[in-house]
Amino acid sequence: MNKILSAALIGALSAAPALAGGTHGGMEVGKPGKAAHADREVAVTMKETDDGEMLFEPSSFSFAKDETVKFVITNAGELEHEFVLDTAERNVHHKAMMAKMEMEHDDPNSVRLEPGASGEVVWTFSNAGTFEFACLIPGHYESGMHGPIAVLDGNGGSFTKGTVKKVDAASGKVTIIHEELVNLEMPAMTMVFRVADDAMLDQLKAGDAIEFVAERIKGKLTLTALK
Repeated sequence: MNKILSAALIGALSAAPALAGGTHGGMEVGKPGKAAHADREVAVTMKETDDGEMLFEPSSFSFAKDETVKFVITNAGELEHEFVLDTAERNVHHKAMMAKMEMEHDDPNSVRLEPGASGEVVWTFSNAGTFEFACLIPGHYESGMHGPIAVLDGNGGSFTKGTVKKVDAASGKVTIIHEELVNLEMPAMTMVFRVADDAMLDQLKAGDAIEFVAERIKGKLTLTALK
């Protein structure tokens, strides 16, 4: 009986290719990168709030296809957390597996950190699409620890032209007169957007002509990229 159970477990793991482990060179989300060749460095903070929410800051990212990013991740919370890059579907599947057995990642697309610790993940986003970063420790994903990553084709076709009408730094919002938002199926109009990273507000002022990417994040229209 034990042999049968062992064989079944091995089969289940083998049938789930390219989860956190496996053939990383062929993962949909991309492949491991080299720090020396990173196009940019991004700081990520993991923490908990007083009301029990667990979160990443920033809560979303947008990169260009073939961009290599060095994520510098800090656990500023009081619990152990992890940072995993993958598709949303694979994260859901892997999360379910972790809920059934004790597992700990040790793969190029992830890092697990004790409270107060820091680590790095260097990743090349070799495919365009929408992916996800998440903490798959049981209960953490459900408490808010996941967010979208938009990887855009280098031809800029996913960016929308607009003119900044107003910047409200206090509320973290910007008003933009924009062309049609194709990805959101919205006609040209004037709308208020939140920003994925407050640092974006420092780059904007009324009257600026910009190109931007907007997505729905937790039901709110949010700027995820600027150029």
